[in-house]
Amino acid sequence: MALQPPGKETTMLIITGLAGAGKTIALDTLEDLGYYCIDNLPSALLASLVRDFAPKQAQPVAVAMDSRNAVDLAALPEKIRELRQQAEIQILFLTADTDVLVRRYSETRRPHPLHIRAESARALPEAIEYERHLLNPLMNLADIILDTSGYSVYQLKDRLRTVLGDAAPALIITLQSFGFKHGTPVNADFLFDVRFLPNPYWDAAIRAYSGSDAPVIAFLEQYDEPRRFVADTAAYLKNWLPAFVQGSNRAYLTVGIGCTGGQHRSVYVTEQIAALLKPDFPGLHVEHRDRKSHSS
Repeated sequence: MALQPPGKETTMLIITGLAGAGKTIALDTLEDLGYYCIDNLPSALLASLVRDFAPKQAQPVAVAMDSRNAVDLAALPEKIRELRQQAEIQILFLTADTDVLVRRYSETRRPHPLHIRAESARALPEAIEYERHLLNPLMNLADIILDTSGYSVYQLKDRLRTVLGDAAPALIITLQSFGFKHGTPVNADFLFDVRFLPNPYWDAAIRAYSGSDAPVIAFLEQYDEPRRFVADTAAYLKNWLPAFVQGSNRAYLTVGIGCTGGQHRSVYVTEQIAALLKPDFPGLHVEHRDRKSHSS
């Protein structure tokens, strides 16, 4: 199942995920894209909305459902499964790292919905982890999972427009470099480990650069392994991604490419593979989750 832009046969899009991960931004963006948006829908109203309201609208409908209705969460996944037998319902799940969410709440000074309703004085990180546990069954039903940890407001809006906008291509592939020491991407469909490649980190003269900078590129291209890995992996993805997407009826897919810190090898390999795939996959998108820019 793939998220469809306005005008396609989609009865309803459910926006859910962790508080602070960007649901308000998502709803604002969807409204700009032509969706009829409803925030904080009680789950008791979902069936009637799917049956009686959404099919009669000239525009697609998006609703936000999350832990603000914590009492109804346990029954919601099964209710969605039942409704999916009757109508096209798609789910966009937004998540983020706990430390990122804590920082966002500290900056906005807004209370977390589970933190303020807790019977005991639950610490904010504990409330976030509890919410993550509550929402895990919904995440397992999601058509797209977006980790917004590294996104600014504007980057998240751009990402949503790419996924949901009128100009969205049939197949959207994201190649994302990352560092294993910072954790694997939660939204990755494929993971490639490039920690076996020669490591520029041990050359102090180029350590501060990234895999998209000329000194690191020159370092890696003096070896045969990086070039072979790039060519073989690009060929594999080119041959098998269309079959994977067709077989699972999806139009959005994330490929994670990781090294130790996400600064050198994974960045280089991601950009080299992207250059080879771009002619065949015009919707390809590149992200470097853990890359730091070199400053002279």
